[in-house]
Amino acid sequence: MECKYFGLCGSCKIYDKGYEGQLEEKVKKYTELFKPLYDKKIDIFRSPESHFRNRAEFRIYKDGERLFYAMTGFDKRPVPIESCQIVNKRIYDAMPLIRDFIENSKVLKERLFAAEFLSTLSDDLLVTLIYHKKLDDEWTKEAEKLRTLASVSLIGRSRKQKIVLGNEYVTERFEIFGKEFVYRQYENAFTQPNGYVNIKMIEWVVENIKDIGNDLLELYCGAGNFTLPMSKYFEKVLATEISKTSIKAARENCYLNGIENITFVRMSSEEISEAFEGKREFRRLKDIKLSEFDIKTVFVDPPRAGLDEVTRELVKNFENIVYISCNPETLRRDLDILSKSHEIRRFAFFDQFPYTPHLECGVFMKRKD
Repeated sequence: MECKYFGLCGSCKIYDKGYEGQLEEKVKKYTELFKPLYDKKIDIFRSPESHFRNRAEFRIYKDGERLFYAMTGFDKRPVPIESCQIVNKRIYDAMPLIRDFIENSKVLKERLFAAEFLSTLSDDLLVTLIYHKKLDDEWTKEAEKLRTLASVSLIGRSRKQKIVLGNEYVTERFEIFGKEFVYRQYENAFTQPNGYVNIKMIEWVVENIKDIGNDLLELYCGAGNFTLPMSKYFEKVLATEISKTSIKAARENCYLNGIENITFVRMSSEEISEAFEGKREFRRLKDIKLSEFDIKTVFVDPPRAGLDEVTRELVKNFENIVYISCNPETLRRDLDILSKSHEIRRFAFFDQFPYTPHLECGVFMKRKD
C-alpha cells in the first residue's frame, strides 16, 4: 500500500515515464500553447524528484482496528497508503509516528476524519486533526502527549471548535540571493506547496525586476511570499490581498524582517481597480494616498481562474507586468489580451506540481513603444 509518487492517488496522476518524462510532456504541451505569443527561449525550473511538498491533506481510513492515511483514487474511493513519497522529509518521517500513536489511542482515533500537515524547508511542522465529534479535555490531554512525542504543533478541529496546542503557524526561513527571509505561515492560509521551486520562482522574479525602480503594486500578495524579497528593489510597495489571515501574516512577516516600505491593504483586485479609477472611496484606504505612489510595475499571482476583466484593464496601465500563474490555460487567455499593449520579454516554467498535469508559469512583460 505504498503510494508511489507517480501513481495511485487523484492528486498524483500516473506518469510511467518518471520525473523527466512527465516534465518533458508538460513543457512540450505548454510551449505549443504559448508559441503564437512567445517563440523564444523559455526558462525551465525543475523540482526535486521526491520529498518536495510542504503541505498535504489526507483522509483517515479505518480497517477494523487499523488506521491508514488515504487519498482519493480515480474512482473517488479512498486509497489507503503506508507512505507518501511526495511530501517533504519532515512530514514523511512524522506520518507513521502520528498514525501509530492515534491508532493506539481510543480518544484520538474516535471519529477522526482527516489529517493535514503543514511544514517548511526549515523543518517546522504543524498537524491538524479534523473530527466529527466535540473535542473535550480528555482529547486535549491525549493530543498534548502526541504533540510532545512528535515535536510538532497540533490543532484539533471540529464543528465550530478549534483547539491549538503550540502554534497555529509554522515558521519558514530561506535565502534569496544571500539574504535570509523569515515567514509565518498560518494553518488554513495559502502557502506555496513546493518550497524548493518557490525559491526559484522568487529569484526569477527578482532577476526581472531588480533594475526597474520606482514603486510596485502587487495584487493577490498572500502572506508576502514574493512581496518581501521584491520590496528591496522598489521605493514603496502597495500590496493587496482579500484574506484576513494572509494580511495578518503579511504584516507580521514585515515586522519579523524589519521591512518598512510595504503598505498592505485588505482589498480585492476589483476593489483596488475601482479605487485607482476613482469610482469608489474605501475606508480601508483612508490613510493611504494612491497619488503618492509612482507605480511603474505591477505583480500578479492570481488564483486558477486568472485575472478578471476589471483587473486586466488595471494592469494594462503600468509599464511592466510580472505575472505568476498556476493555470496555463487562463494565463493564455489573459495574455491574448495583455499582449496587445505589452510585449513578452521573459517566460518561465516552474515544475511546482510534479507528477500532475499542472505547471506554474512566469511572464515578464513590458509596454510596447
